[in-house]
Amino acid sequence: MEQSEFALSEREFTRIRERLYDVAGISLSDAKRTLVIARLSRILRTRQLPSFDAYLDFLETEGSADDAQDFVNALTTNLTRFWREEHHFEHLVGYVGELMKTRLSQSQKRLRIWSAGCSTGQEPYTIALSLLAAHPDLRRWDFKILATDIDTNVIAKAATAVYPDSELNGLSLERARLFERTGDGRVRIPQPVASLVSFKPLNLMAAWPMKGPFDAIFCRNVAIYFDKATQGEMFGRLGRILAPGGFLYIGHSENLGAGGAGFRLVGKTIYQSRLERAKDAA
Repeated sequence: MEQSEFALSEREFTRIRERLYDVAGISLSDAKRTLVIARLSRILRTRQLPSFDAYLDFLETEGSADDAQDFVNALTTNLTRFWREEHHFEHLVGYVGELMKTRLSQSQKRLRIWSAGCSTGQEPYTIALSLLAAHPDLRRWDFKILATDIDTNVIAKAATAVYPDSELNGLSLERARLFERTGDGRVRIPQPVASLVSFKPLNLMAAWPMKGPFDAIFCRNVAIYFDKATQGEMFGRLGRILAPGGFLYIGHSENLGAGGAGFRLVGKTIYQSRLERAKDAA
């Protein structure tokens, strides 16, 4: 492993952990020291700063909003793939099919889904690809997917809707056919699918500009970076922005903890909202 020229003292590591927790709610364990050194050392070199202390002083005294965002971007982890934990998408397809029958009878053709912590976009695009393949009539619905992440770099990448063709490795031929080949070793999300997804930067610990209600929310492998109190607070907020009877999909190693009062478990890491909600949301 390449050695960094920057030593990270315990005091500096504590400052970094406290700043990341304060701005993003993310709790860094001691096991993340090597990651912190590797990722922040690049910024120190670029800015020609002598130490992590000097970098933190810079952020606190003269750093811009972009500099603050670069700090968060450097320390967030983005691991995802198409149809990850595919039982969630199978459940969603069935749920939306039933929802469409109900709403057609009520002349209400509206569907809203939120991918919270969307990383480089594979999750929201899988949602769109799965639902349109199973329910082509959704093309004539008021159907939108909000995709958010705290990392502005991954949001920008996701919005291009272009990926290396290695992303299709392991997918069935049927699913692989849902992508467009660009001819240069990459694949593209078809424009009618990509247009359903709006990518926005969002810190889940800050105010949420949207009101909902959302019929389904995917918030998978996000809470693992938060402490228990922050997890409970976040899941509680997600429950309040879900439509009554809507579903929350979380990561395989996560649980709702203190935020689970408004939900009932209906499947593997699939929770249904049982909260009643005011009718003034848009």
